[in-house]
Amino acid sequence: MTRRATLAGISAGLLLLGCSVGAPTENEPQPESAPVSAASADATTTAEAIGLLRGGTAFVNQTSYRSDVDIASQVTALSHSDNVHKRSIGTVSTPGGGIEIRMIDDEVYMKIGLPMRGVGDGWMVLDPARVPSDFALSFAPGRNDFGGSGRLIDAIVTARADGPEISGTIDASRIGAGNGISFRPAPGAVFPDSARRHAFRASLDTEGRLVSFLMPQANGLPNASLRYSDFGATVTVARPPGAVAAPDALYPQLGLGGGG
Repeated sequence: MTRRATLAGISAGLLLLGCSVGAPTENEPQPESAPVSAASADATTTAEAIGLLRGGTAFVNQTSYRSDVDIASQVTALSHSDNVHKRSIGTVSTPGGGIEIRMIDDEVYMKIGLPMRGVGDGWMVLDPARVPSDFALSFAPGRNDFGGSGRLIDAIVTARADGPEISGTIDASRIGAGNGISFRPAPGAVFPDSARRHAFRASLDTEGRLVSFLMPQANGLPNASLRYSDFGATVTVARPPGAVAAPDALYPQLGLGGGG
């Protein structure tokens, strides 16, 4: 199976970190149906665990925070965000270069250190309305989780909480596009069935906030992790001097998969 970390798009102060995976595969045999009572109990346990995870991300609308995303130690992203005061600063690092993004109120600034057709290497001012909707650059509630935990939680299949530790399975094919962790099949490939039951584990801190969401290497997918920290820290963002309007050539390239 192909294992490569690639840039796949831009969102809310961070680039989407994508990975092309998978090869054509036959469907695996499906397990026999569980008894109704067992299935009901499992659904209840999963719902309770998901509720804890959703509650654990409420901080994104309440305080500042840091988010760190890592895929295969090849593509990493770091952001400091304060949705209350509309401030965010983020960087993405890849083997081929990096990208910086700054957000102040409704202003979005970007500096690209990667080859991109028709785009220079200086600071640019973006028009948020022209950014693809999946990668909206916005402080609006529901679109301002710069670590992308909401998409991960939406893709959970089963989950169980053991105190502050939550573990279970996630359907990697349902994670979808957006900021943070994302996977997509390589050209001509499909997700193996096992990727639809990929293991994950998450941790909450003593205040119930989500502080880590980890997906180990397996099923053709690399290690991937999301971490939150620095709650309540001051986020200071300066407007870069000399920024120019982003060229028209930039926008069609946002949200597109890159080679790597």
